[in-house]
Amino acid sequence: MSATQAIEKSIPGREERMPAITPGFGSLQSFELMQRAARMLSSSTLVPAQYRAQKEIKDYGKVVGYEENPSAIPNCVIALNMSQRLGADVLMVMQNLYIVEGRPSWSAQFVAASINASGRFTPLRFELSEPGQTEEVTYNSVSWVKGEKQTKAQTIKVTHRTCYAWAIDKVTGDKITGPVVSMQMAIDEGWITKNGSKWQTMPEVMLHYRATSFFGKLHAPDLLMGLQTAEELLDVIDTERDETGAFVATDEASASRPAPAKESRVKSATATAKERVVNPVQDEQTAEEAPPPPPADETVIDAAPAGAQPADEQPAAQEKPARTRPALNLE
Repeated sequence: MSATQAIEKSIPGREERMPAITPGFGSLQSFELMQRAARMLSSSTLVPAQYRAQKEIKDYGKVVGYEENPSAIPNCVIALNMSQRLGADVLMVMQNLYIVEGRPSWSAQFVAASINASGRFTPLRFELSEPGQTEEVTYNSVSWVKGEKQTKAQTIKVTHRTCYAWAIDKVTGDKITGPVVSMQMAIDEGWITKNGSKWQTMPEVMLHYRATSFFGKLHAPDLLMGLQTAEELLDVIDTERDETGAFVATDEASASRPAPAKESRVKSATATAKERVVNPVQDEQTAEEAPPPPPADETVIDAAPAGAQPADEQPAAQEKPARTRPALNLE
């Protein structure tokens, strides 16, 4: 090898001399790289709907078209930023970040996985008590029938149990325990009486999920980044003041369910197409009876101005004599 070749080999290439750029908000190059990554992710069909560049247009559950999603790239940029702060994979963050009433929230499985992967504690363990007494809980169920709100009293049987999460701190060796979650807490907080509540159908799973969330918020809040779990947001109860000034629970259905929509006078394209298929002869007769359109150069006035007389009663316009120009004598 000659001396020239040895020198050229020892000099780093152009790409090697360039500084390392990571996606972020610190510089223009980092921000452009983050946008390129977000654009690539928004074009994938493996990410949830809120991150896709194209939104589905559905008609009674059937996809009839697509439209542009202007929030796709900003949502992907936020997911990339959160994955960097957590040190987690961006696709895992996207798959476990739920939007409940406009608020981002984690799934309980993601919270448990983040705590176990942090390296601070041993894997989470749970202490679930034996089934206790069974209690009947009566609550008001709200439903809408033909646009009218109806309240019905229902009774469910609740078996009392408790659960808490614990782990061993790897640095100190101490046993770290989370708050105790009980079915009585679910009754007092109103989680179990909400419409469609999973506390009625799978109480043991919900006890484990809520114990995981409480442990994470108390002993590892930085891993949750201040966000709640999706199950917690679904169990939130809105309150309002009554006549005495005390806070009482608001009906979920009346607060969240929109008012019954008025019937539209404009027929949809689907309904019009069905009518044409059912009554093709009626459409032809209607087309024949319709008056012909006016010529392009003729203006049709539907309504006469205020104070105008009908055409039959209006006096005939007087004809003005034609004006003639006198001949000029040019001689």
